[in-house]
Amino acid sequence: MNDNKKSGSEATKKEFFLTRWVRRLFFPAKELDIYQEEQVQSPVRTVIRNFMSKKTGVAALITLIIIALFVIITPIFVGFNPAEQDSTTVFVAPGLNMLSVPSGLRRNGVADIEVGGNYSLGCDKQGNVYVWGKSGVTRSIDLKYVPEEIQDMKVVQVAAGYDHCLVLAEDGTIAGWGNSILGQLDLPNALDSNNRLHNLKIKKIGASYQFSAVLTEDGQFFIWGNSNNGDITYRKSELDGHVSDFFLSIDSYFLLMDDGSVTYGSFTPAKAITKIPEEASSGVKSISGTSQTGLALKEDGSVVIWGSAAMGEKNVPAFSSPVKQVVGGRYHYTALLEDGSVVAWGSNARKQINVPASVSKAGVETLYSGANQNYAVTKDGKVLTWGFKGFLLGTDGLGRDVFTRLVNGGKMTMTIGAVAVIIEMIIGIILGGLAGYFGGVVDMVVMRIAEIVSSIPFLPLAMILSSILNARMSPDISQQQATTQRMYLIMIILGVLSWPGLCRLVRAQMFAQREMEYVTAAKALGVKESKIIFSHIIPNVMSVCLVSITLAFGTSMLTESGLSYLGFGVPSWIPTWGNMLNGARSSTVIQNYWWNWVFVGAIFGVTCICINLIGDALRDALDPKSNGR
Repeated sequence: MNDNKKSGSEATKKEFFLTRWVRRLFFPAKELDIYQEEQVQSPVRTVIRNFMSKKTGVAALITLIIIALFVIITPIFVGFNPAEQDSTTVFVAPGLNMLSVPSGLRRNGVADIEVGGNYSLGCDKQGNVYVWGKSGVTRSIDLKYVPEEIQDMKVVQVAAGYDHCLVLAEDGTIAGWGNSILGQLDLPNALDSNNRLHNLKIKKIGASYQFSAVLTEDGQFFIWGNSNNGDITYRKSELDGHVSDFFLSIDSYFLLMDDGSVTYGSFTPAKAITKIPEEASSGVKSISGTSQTGLALKEDGSVVIWGSAAMGEKNVPAFSSPVKQVVGGRYHYTALLEDGSVVAWGSNARKQINVPASVSKAGVETLYSGANQNYAVTKDGKVLTWGFKGFLLGTDGLGRDVFTRLVNGGKMTMTIGAVAVIIEMIIGIILGGLAGYFGGVVDMVVMRIAEIVSSIPFLPLAMILSSILNARMSPDISQQQATTQRMYLIMIILGVLSWPGLCRLVRAQMFAQREMEYVTAAKALGVKESKIIFSHIIPNVMSVCLVSITLAFGTSMLTESGLSYLGFGVPSWIPTWGNMLNGARSSTVIQNYWWNWVFVGAIFGVTCICINLIGDALRDALDPKSNGR
């Protein structure tokens, strides 16, 4: 019986406790009058109330918290590679439309699809041409603008290079558009539609990085374009008439002969991709490849891969059935098996080998792949896509993802600013506290040192120290270690050179606080002077210092960015908001590639403005006059 009463009493107390907190959260008590409020409200609560009454300060605080969480949490999910560079993705505009197949192509049925550098080219069964993705080549050349004479053709085959396009019309005419300065659109005389002797039947057309190729039905092969970029010479007299297929890599090519062998068409094999293995000398029914590897699909359904497979292209998975078709992207392969399943292997940096489970069940008839995109056409004409959709904020002059660098750079910039402020706070509060409390000789020495540091121009001194300390680093350390040391040096330099202002502020407050009654009482009780300074006085002046520290945080971020902008800060391969702006300072980038500076400039500016607004709101909140009484 007593146990029941006891349990009932505990349940009542728990219910009362929960009810009380719900009431306090959603049904607060009525506002107290001025005298009641003064009795129950602590100084901290008063400061918080005053700060919360400043709408701009609250908005700035919320915005700053969102930005801080964004740059701290996002890098966990967005991988960063300091060595990231890609010449094929230089200055790609923002957008996620690389896999946005036009509705007309879906509706009319796919006849052919080719993937270029950062765009895709296709034609439907009615002969219409479509371009989607990031098709800008230069400021004046955009491949999405298909010439009218090509729009009037009934196109049956397309070829997408990195800066130019070719199409084959139903009547055998070959035409192209895009960049032609290196001769990649200059058809050989034997193929020129203006040549009255041109009566060749074209079997296949191809385009790659500034060069093009054509294969006729009688085995004649033509290749032309920029010979400085790749080896495009051809043993015409030896091989012509026996070629049944070809593949163009980024800087070379190889051929499938009518006897089922694979050969390199030039005179001197110079690269790994041109050194054909013995396994590919017979029984090959089709060929494909990536940027630096080649693949031969044999009659028995097995595959042979050769070349420089630095991205895992040779890690062929176990197939559940013989391979029916294989297509290659930039660093990956995608295969269609005879049982209808689709598998992919190689690099997955852009999620290009993450084949959706629904693809293998959809009844795929044909695969198209290139760069980091994949297209599968089913038997009923449906187009399925997977792979890389594009860069959310575009890329810079080295092909690096601006969004990845923005979030990782923000984390670095805010970390440097925070650590520099902590160093500044430690030095400024300790020296200012000692100078203000003891006065006399201590005060004079500390203030003279502060004046010396303050009298030297800050930015030139920081640049000189950065250069000297960086030059004195041990030559035996790795590049990663040197980069880490340099970041630490930037933090230390910013902190060591920024303390005089805070030191003066603490000193002035100490002059007033050391005469207060609580200090006199502490001395009378025999409290140590170090404890009086750092346990009694400093906590009472921290509210004033907090405003200066808040503003110093924004100043440190700006200074770090200024040093990085001038080339004396964090190395360019480690992103900060400063060196990102440094990489976009040329007039060409500013005028033509706005995304390289607009996004980082906007978030950097908003962050600094928010910090200043928070500092102003704290200053008003700590001012007794802001209470209005």
